[in-house]
Amino acid sequence: MTVDHDALLAFLTEVFAGRGLPRGRAAEAARALCHGDLTGMDSHGVANLAGLYLPLLDEGRADPGAEPRVLADLGAAVLLDARRSLGLWAASEAMDLAARRAGEHGVGLVSVRGATHLGCAGYHALRAVERGMIGVVASNCGRQRIARPPGGAVALLGTNPLSAAAPAGAHPPFLLDMSTTAAPTGRVRQAAREGRRLPEGVLCDDHGAPVTDPAAFDAGRAHLMWLGGEAGRFKGFGLGLLVEVLSAVVSGAGRGPDPDALAGDGGPSGRDDDIGFLMLAIAPDALREGAPADAEELFGVVTACPPAAPGDPVRYPGWHEHRTARERRATGVPLAAGLYAELADVAARAGIPAPALAGEGR
Repeated sequence: MTVDHDALLAFLTEVFAGRGLPRGRAAEAARALCHGDLTGMDSHGVANLAGLYLPLLDEGRADPGAEPRVLADLGAAVLLDARRSLGLWAASEAMDLAARRAGEHGVGLVSVRGATHLGCAGYHALRAVERGMIGVVASNCGRQRIARPPGGAVALLGTNPLSAAAPAGAHPPFLLDMSTTAAPTGRVRQAAREGRRLPEGVLCDDHGAPVTDPAAFDAGRAHLMWLGGEAGRFKGFGLGLLVEVLSAVVSGAGRGPDPDALAGDGGPSGRDDDIGFLMLAIAPDALREGAPADAEELFGVVTACPPAAPGDPVRYPGWHEHRTARERRATGVPLAAGLYAELADVAARAGIPAPALAGEGR
């Protein structure tokens, strides 16, 4: 099924506003959530509305009207307490603040604690690109622990996403958006919903043997592996720890590697409360002239690289997502029938119309 993009945004805005978010916040949360479906990262889009974000609000773990509080302000660096405001909105606010400070100082860093799930980290990194800046986002998972250190028998870390985005001149923006585990939990659960097997290298059992049944993850029979596979697992694990330092140690947010974690039985423990963010904006042309032109040339050279396979041109992270988003804004956002039925149920409970299918009413 294909849903009109503007109608989907309007629907999500109404749903969030109905849960108490001021309308401006609700509209921003809707854009952040829809980014996943718009760019093809369906596991991080509206599939998480009913299962993640509405429960956060309904259970009181996220406060729809909370006002983030400034705890320290050094000009180029700011520490914020998000006070459990909805991360889809709060992360955008934090990056916007980082970009404003970068406009004054050449660099802006906003460290956030007391946050909730931010959705696609890349969406927030791209907000810096809209201002001609480089954006970097790191987010831990609060005290949620689902991944074990290499050689460890107890889960200590979350998926700990990391993202960086940069302007590329006339080319689509560069956008790296990744978990530091081999895959995010959303992708595993999406495969389970769709009845697909996972490739080897995503999940393993307690003895390190590969597991391809995605349902084994939530059943407690498998856990996430690290980015880089068996041979490079310390790279992914190291990046996961780096995210923990940048997002939680700097801000004072909840940590996965907390002493309480050592009492675990090996399986997942804790939950994703008191998440920490790091939002970094860099204005490259503040230090010297010519940086934007150099970036355009850099990414132009990448796309001009002769392909190893004729007809399969070289592309960089963010290129395909940019094209997909442009197409889906024009033609609609594809949603699985089961997901659309879930949104229709949310609409019925909220007393609002379900999002219109593409072409309806035109």
